[in-house]
Formats: sequence, C-alpha cells, structure tokens
Amino acid sequence: MGGESRPTHWRLTAAVVLLGVAALRPGLPGDEVDTTAANLNVYFVVDTTSSIIAEDWGDEQPRVAGVRRDIDAIAAALPGARYSVVTFDQSTRVRLPLTTDTTALASVTETLLPEPTEYSRGSSVTEANDRLRTLLEQASQRTPDRGRVVYYLGDGEQTAQGEPPPFTIPAGLVNGGAVLGYGTTEGGRMKATRARFESSGEYIQDPATGEDARSVISESTLRTIADQLGVGYLHREAGADIGPAVDGIDLARYGSSTEIEARKVRSRHELYWPLLLGVGAIAVWEAGAGLAALAQTRRRKEVSP
Repeated sequence: MGGESRPTHWRLTAAVVLLGVAALRPGLPGDEVDTTAANLNVYFVVDTTSSIIAEDWGDEQPRVAGVRRDIDAIAAALPGARYSVVTFDQSTRVRLPLTTDTTALASVTETLLPEPTEYSRGSSVTEANDRLRTLLEQASQRTPDRGRVVYYLGDGEQTAQGEPPPFTIPAGLVNGGAVLGYGTTEGGRMKATRARFESSGEYIQDPATGEDARSVISESTLRTIADQLGVGYLHREAGADIGPAVDGIDLARYGSSTEIEARKVRSRHELYWPLLLGVGAIAVWEAGAGLAALAQTRRRKEVSP
C-alpha cells in the first residue's frame, strides 16, 4: 500500500466502523416521558350552514376561520384522544369517524365549508341530535371506560321554521366539552357558494330588502343547547385562548392507574447522529481529496511534453 493511499484506507475503514455502530442506535437512558393516549372520545359538532362564513370573525374573516382554529387548539390541548367531526346543515354527516390521526383531523377541518347557497332551504340548530346520540350510545356500549366529550361549534341561528326541537342526549353520555359560539350581534355578510364549494364573490341577498343579508349570533339559543348537553357555553373571539374550553377535562380521569402508568416510557438520548456526522465529514474530506487529486493529474498532463 502506497503512502498516499494509507490515510484514505484508514478514513474509509473509520467510516465503515462509524456506520456500523450508528446502525446499532446507541443511546443513553433519559427521563420518564408521559406519552398519554388520552382515554377520550372528542366529538366536534359543527354548523356548516351558510352563516358559518359570515364575515364577523376578527378582522372581517369568516366565522369558519375561528372554528378551524379552535378545533386545532382543542386537539392540541387533548393529545392522544380520538377525534370525530360531525357537520350539519339540512342534514347531518360524519365527516371524520373516531381516529387518533391528527393529520386527518386537520385535513377535514381545513376543508370545512358551507352547503351551496342554491341548495340552502333552512336548517335547525339541533339537526345533529339523532346522529350524535347514536354515536355516543354506540361508543358507550363498545368502550364504556372512555370519556365522551362534545364540542358544539356554531352561531345558534335557527333558519328552519318553528322552534328547534331540543337535544335529547341521555344523561351520562356526555362527560364534558362546551358549546362554542361564533359571530356578533351586529352580524356579518355571507358570500354565496356554488355547488363545487367555490365562492361566487357575490354576497347573499335578503329577499325581503334586496340588500346584503346579515347573520347574527343567537347566544340565548346557544346557551339553551349548552344546558341540554350538560356543558358550558363560551362566546369565542379572535385571539382568545382555548383554555376555558378544555379546563376541567382530566386526561387521567378516564383510565386506570395501571393504564396511565403503562403510557409512560423511558426516553433515550440518541448518540447515533454524532456518528453519522463523522461519516459525513469523512465523505466531504474524501470528495475534496479526490477533486484535488484530479486537478493535480490534469496539471501534470498539461505540463508534460
């Protein structure tokens, strides 16, 4: 082996050794980390009538912007729970069955849009009662040890004729949550939406006046719904903390001490990445050495007769 190749030989040998050790994922024990998979089912019941895009949230944003923000914040505050999204307008739909997949939850939340304006015929603020009751009853039968938390997000505006029928959820099926209200007493205008859920750019008109229609929050209706569900009511505003909506929900409450302890794992301080940095440094060194050797060879050829 020549003098010039010996350093290269040792560097390549070192790289192979470092890679082999890194593959073993060496590490040191760290602190105990709580990876609680909350023993909770969280149901988001969302009003997706035209009023959900009334522009009186924050700086004249549609109300749905606040709904999206709050759903994301609640999910972050209740990590590891199973989440479901139920929407209602003229009918009720389960947009997301119970899942721990927060990416799926975020995707559904991001695509929350109202029914097409041309199909809107008025709806009841308690339209979701039957479907929600069925979901809660099924969950109670299948996993009775799991808590069931309900968040109703809407403006309380009843557009169907007559008084809304009450929510008839049996006592004990709802273990917490809140009714979250969006909108103002001044109201907000709403842009019309087409069948493909695209905004037409034109505002919905009030047929009685010929002027832009305005959706106004009904906090009295929302408080009534909260009483029927057995939860509190909160009026939501842009920038408000989500804390009051999740206060009182104890993640540990819905699991045995054995289950909770089992969710705690010992963290590790990984040591493989410094080894990979060493391999990278050797690779850069060898690349530089190779380029230098190539340049030297070319110079020799240029000066040779």
